[in-house]
Amino acid sequence: MPDVLERTPTRTTPRAAQTAALGVACAALATVVWSGSFVTSRALHDSVPPVQQAFWRWIVALVAVAPFGARQAWRQRALIRRRLGFVVLASLLGVTVYNTLVNQAGLTTPAATMGLIMAASPVLMAVLERASGVRLGRRRVTGLLVACSGVLLLMGGGAGFAAGDLWMIGAACCFAGYSALLRRRPAELGGAAFLFTTFLVGAGLLLPAQGVSLAVQGGFTPTTATVLPLLYVGVASSAVAFFAWNKAIALVGAARAGVVYYLQPVCVALLSWAVLGETFGPVQVLCLALILGGVMWGAAARHA
Repeated sequence: MPDVLERTPTRTTPRAAQTAALGVACAALATVVWSGSFVTSRALHDSVPPVQQAFWRWIVALVAVAPFGARQAWRQRALIRRRLGFVVLASLLGVTVYNTLVNQAGLTTPAATMGLIMAASPVLMAVLERASGVRLGRRRVTGLLVACSGVLLLMGGGAGFAAGDLWMIGAACCFAGYSALLRRRPAELGGAAFLFTTFLVGAGLLLPAQGVSLAVQGGFTPTTATVLPLLYVGVASSAVAFFAWNKAIALVGAARAGVVYYLQPVCVALLSWAVLGETFGPVQVLCLALILGGVMWGAAARHA
């Protein structure tokens, strides 16, 4: 069923404008926080195996969200059981597979390139929403195309393809599917309960892979350099960012939130330059200007 905002008349009421502004702000918060997870994934590529990064991320996230979501999830257990197929699919796409693929890509792909490839996911989100009958509007489509042109120009300007880039393409598809799937979340299922349940199911689905990774690769040494990044991705990039992103989808839909998501390659490029020393030249600045222009144009679009 299309989002309520997608059926709003051309005239925008003050309440609708406030709702849209809050949705865009939530999408921006999630995007900025998530940008750091690409940098931490790349930073941990030689110290923590990809599956173990993902598993401990979601264990930390589960502990962080439990005080807010565990009791609510228990109260809504009957609803969760009725919609178990939806919950499992959302957990698989958004928790189990997505982050594991990102970590796998981090073994060979620079963080800035990871962010750029992920910038393709808003296009996939928009395609999925359009397929479900949502009208995107000319201005938003224009914003998507402008931002996408910046990504394509940057990729053609020397970023090239590494082995991990295919993993990132798979991750982008999973994230787009997860975001589109959020439109089918039951309205009565609380946000905290949904997060707690998907984190719990997602971590459970990772258990077999975690066991194989421990048996084949061995564990990692807990140090400040490994524990602090895992705490960041568990608390900030998982509990906080997923709550903000899910709220954004509920308020403005996946397509409009996806336009804001184009800010991610900008944030990742700046962070990877500052933290990891990855290069960032004039061509990248030009392309990121296109991305930012597309973001601002598309995010300001009114629903027709």
